[in-house]
Amino acid sequence: MTIKLLKNMPSKLGSNDSIIWNGDASDVVRKLPEKPLFDLVITSPPYNIGKPYEKRLEIEEYRKWHEALITAIVERTKPTGSICWQVGNYVDNGAIFPLDYIFHPIFAKLGLKLRNRIVWHYGHGLHNARRFSGRYEVVLWYTRSDDYTFDLDAVRIPPKYPGKKAFRGPRAGQLSGNPLGKNPEDVWLVTDSAHDLWSIPNVKAGHVEKTEHPCQFPVGLVERLVLALTKSKDTVFDPFAGTGSAGVASLLHNRRFLGCELDSDYAKLAYSRLIKTSDGEERFRSHAKPVFDHRLSPLSRLPEAAE
Repeated sequence: MTIKLLKNMPSKLGSNDSIIWNGDASDVVRKLPEKPLFDLVITSPPYNIGKPYEKRLEIEEYRKWHEALITAIVERTKPTGSICWQVGNYVDNGAIFPLDYIFHPIFAKLGLKLRNRIVWHYGHGLHNARRFSGRYEVVLWYTRSDDYTFDLDAVRIPPKYPGKKAFRGPRAGQLSGNPLGKNPEDVWLVTDSAHDLWSIPNVKAGHVEKTEHPCQFPVGLVERLVLALTKSKDTVFDPFAGTGSAGVASLLHNRRFLGCELDSDYAKLAYSRLIKTSDGEERFRSHAKPVFDHRLSPLSRLPEAAE
């Protein structure tokens, strides 16, 4: 696979090329051929909260800009393809507005079907003094049709009760669960099991994937969606590629990646990560790595009272 960092659209897209475009998502998408290209679109757009990589807009202007972009993306998504739009909250003067409220009507108007509203729970973030501290975001998973890729076996997790047996019917006395594991459901977190593999930490200080990007997409979150919603050699697209986490997850599993990133420094970093992934050198936290059970840490116990 050839990996490229480009500023301009080539006259022809090689079927074996993975590309990071350094440019505005709207410009890049509109210059792509007007035909179905993407098997999976997965991204986390700017939340319009004033981060260094975004220009804060009035909320209606923000919605209109995204509606035009999403329309162009849908036109270039295959009829069997999926779109995963991962969002959090827009915050204005201390009041929050869930961004999925804005985005869902856009996708619904374009005829896409919402298959899951996946809740991604993470354990670290800033603490808030005037409301409960936010610790989740959502992934809106849409499909263009009823004929779409969904490989559940690729992402099954260990069952809670692997020894449970059917107590009546033709399978009485036999194990009742699927031997490959259970469906991971639509809330991805650890409740009280250190062996549940589906909790995905956000990328904060000390995380193996941490770069200078302030809101970095964890590779593990993209990994499970790539595995479940695409096949080998399919094409994954991220219009807000950041430092290339979606590209890393795609290349890890033999998918072609196309992405664009406005900030030139982030685009260069994304390109470097894709090269390292292709060479087997990129460090990442797999979606299948168990999360440390905080109750096992000495910090989870109150210190003994001083005598």
